[in-house]
Amino acid sequence: MPVNYIKQITENYASLGHKAYKWVENKDTPHWIPLAKPINQCRLGLVASAGVYVKGQVAFHYKDDTSFRAVPKDVKTEDLRVAHFAYDLNEARTDPNVVFPIDILRTLVAESVIGDLADELYTFMGGIYSARRIKEELAPKLADRLHQQQVDALLLVPV
Repeated sequence: MPVNYIKQITENYASLGHKAYKWVENKDTPHWIPLAKPINQCRLGLVASAGVYVKGQVAFHYKDDTSFRAVPKDVKTEDLRVAHFAYDLNEARTDPNVVFPIDILRTLVAESVIGDLADELYTFMGGIYSARRIKEELAPKLADRLHQQQVDALLLVPV
């Protein structure tokens, strides 16, 4: 069954005694750019809002953290960690692929379904309450990094 995300979050916030969550409404239609080449020739980037980081990196903190972490595409899965305040971390700590599907993406590269992965994959801690800071700080920095890596397509994994 699909998850009614908005209803679930609204009820969760109410049960915790918080004010009603204010959902962002983006009035602009996002730009759609079709792939210029087949996916099996594309370099794929990954950006996830799961709060994943690599052992040895600084964990995310909990109050409007707009930083991100670069995760090398060849990282050992057992070296991935998770810090986030807005979801149950048990499954992600057991298998980071549930929120950061790095192993399946590596398999898809090995099977020539996708051409390659970007050298660095990115993660940040979702639940940032300032849409302005995401638009003005986080998104441009991530876009710049993805552009530098010549990413052809991007997989966005929201949590």
